[in-house]
Amino acid sequence: MIEGISLLGAAMPDLSVFQYNAVDNIFSMTVATMGAAALFLFMSRANVDPEYRPALMVSGLVVTIACYHYFMIRHSWQDAYKLAETGAGYVGTGAAFNDFYRYADWILTVPLLMVELVAVLRLPSAKATSLLTRLVVAAAAMIALGYPGEVIADPTRWSERVVWGGLSSIPFFYILYVLWVELTNSLDSQPPAARKLIEICRLVLLITWAVYPIAYALGGTPDALAAKAGGKVGADGVVGLQIGYAIADMTAKAGFGVLIYFIARAKSSKTHAAEGSLAHA
Repeated sequence: MIEGISLLGAAMPDLSVFQYNAVDNIFSMTVATMGAAALFLFMSRANVDPEYRPALMVSGLVVTIACYHYFMIRHSWQDAYKLAETGAGYVGTGAAFNDFYRYADWILTVPLLMVELVAVLRLPSAKATSLLTRLVVAAAAMIALGYPGEVIADPTRWSERVVWGGLSSIPFFYILYVLWVELTNSLDSQPPAARKLIEICRLVLLITWAVYPIAYALGGTPDALAAKAGGKVGADGVVGLQIGYAIADMTAKAGFGVLIYFIARAKSSKTHAAEGSLAHA
């Protein structure tokens, strides 16, 4: 093991009852949200035209994978803590909190998020292939560059975490730039009913993805790194990181998946036919 880095997790800082329960409850909420979104997306495939069903299938797969990983993350969180004998807070059990589950999730789900978006846009084949290749490569680079900084648990190596975070930000902002440009360029080729939803989609991407670097920064302050190394103070950053990532994942996966459904529904001939029937009623 490299000094200051744990591949499976770091020593656990002492937490107040509120801090521990805040993280545990947000993990529970994330599991429920991802599971509910998966059921909705799989069961709603019949409501859209066949050409848009693969997008919903991928969306459902994304939240199913996330549901499993957050179940494991919560289980690891509970294993890593026990109530202190005084009952005034929670202390580490000696078992490491396995934060790699989240990165394992991102390795699978972030490229799939790109796939579901491109699938629902129905771009020309050559353009879709080129766009997906660029996005998937950038997503892999973003995750691979972020992880070495994420697992640093030594406050004296704070600058190294900043460097890894900065390197990871390059493909991160590239992805946002490409998606914003492509979504904007696709508006003219989309049916009117879907244009407003795609405009909303652009904003959802910007707002939800912006939470990730904020959470990364919260977990990378010198105090937070000292807490990850087993310190008695500075746990707010660790708690903020876990809550921030969970909220961002719920919005970027479950919320985004539901938005993909509404875009597919707006572009489907079934919806157009129903609207036409109502107009002539």
